[in-house]
Amino acid sequence: MITEEIRDRLFELQDIKYRDFQSGLIPGVETEAFIGVRTPELRKLAKEFAKKEEIDEFLDELPHKYFDENQLHAFIISGEKDYEKALGELNAFLPYVNNWATCDQMSPKVFKKHKKELLPEIDKWLKSDKTYTVRFAIGMLMEHFLDEDYDVKYPETVAQIRSEEYYVNMMIAWYFATALAKQYDTILPFIEGKKLDTWTHNKAIQKAVESYRITPEQKEYLKKLKIK
Repeated sequence: MITEEIRDRLFELQDIKYRDFQSGLIPGVETEAFIGVRTPELRKLAKEFAKKEEIDEFLDELPHKYFDENQLHAFIISGEKDYEKALGELNAFLPYVNNWATCDQMSPKVFKKHKKELLPEIDKWLKSDKTYTVRFAIGMLMEHFLDEDYDVKYPETVAQIRSEEYYVNMMIAWYFATALAKQYDTILPFIEGKKLDTWTHNKAIQKAVESYRITPEQKEYLKKLKIK
């Protein structure tokens, strides 16, 4: 069984101190679910196992027992070169993503070449009732649609999201802080017009002010827009 082989390899690479450190950074995942494999090692393993014919057995075996298996799964999807296959594997895996780290470190490289086809998928993910599916969707808008493919309709969509989930709201704040750095003139009205809920509004400003990509003058003005 390839899953047993993968698990054996993961435990061979176990770093107990790193496991204990990592488990404290990722709430919501049981401590016993962490093996403690460092990210560079997981990326190497992903490249190695992705080449094996039977890897689909591992990808289909959901949910995984260990956080590190989820990370490996995410890196395998991220390296998939076929768009349709990457999308299929991603849609099968997203409902099982249960933490911010797996969500945020998963980014299929092939998506850069298929942005037009990606947009309808992002719209579907945004409507999900799964916290990390929504977070992933916002992350994809942030990664792929804040530069040459930017359109103000994308932040308009994100600004309309209302959630009680911390990890969704934090991603919205992160999105708008990044958008301020890249598209300041069209994003500023969202902040001036208080288009976000109060917590997310203030968090977006905080993160923007912490960014080296925002000018000192812009930071001073943004600080004045905080809601007290």
